[in-house]
Amino acid sequence: MNVAILGTTIEIDESAIAEPPAKIREQVREYEHGDRQTFDLRVTVPEGMTGEVMAAMDEIPYGETRTYGELAADLDTSPIVVGQACGRNPVPLVVPCHRVVGSDGELRGYSAADGVVTKRQLLELEARETETKPVQTRLSADRY
Repeated sequence: MNVAILGTTIEIDESAIAEPPAKIREQVREYEHGDRQTFDLRVTVPEGMTGEVMAAMDEIPYGETRTYGELAADLDTSPIVVGQACGRNPVPLVVPCHRVVGSDGELRGYSAADGVVTKRQLLELEARETETKPVQTRLSADRY
């Protein structure tokens, strides 16, 4: 299914979420308007490293980021593996892969919508809502 947010459209695999599309769209609208910081949706995560990375991403608080390296260290794997798993996230936004950045704060990729442009917009939205400074300073679409 496609959900509209911040002037773009993000594709979400609704088969990975137990709730109906109307509830998903409602929660995305609430998130976009600053009325929701976490999604109350039951997500089925894949087995293996992708599922482990998704579980770790789901623990990143609203308005905060983690680096690929930090997640890799927590999961005893490499930053590249974490980046690949982020790219396979079937429910971007709901499981916040946009909160994973390069060790230098660069945005290294985003599999949804308009890529790193959307990732930046999502991080800026969260920064505004939490009154924090956005972490990223540059865009880099080529590396994880």
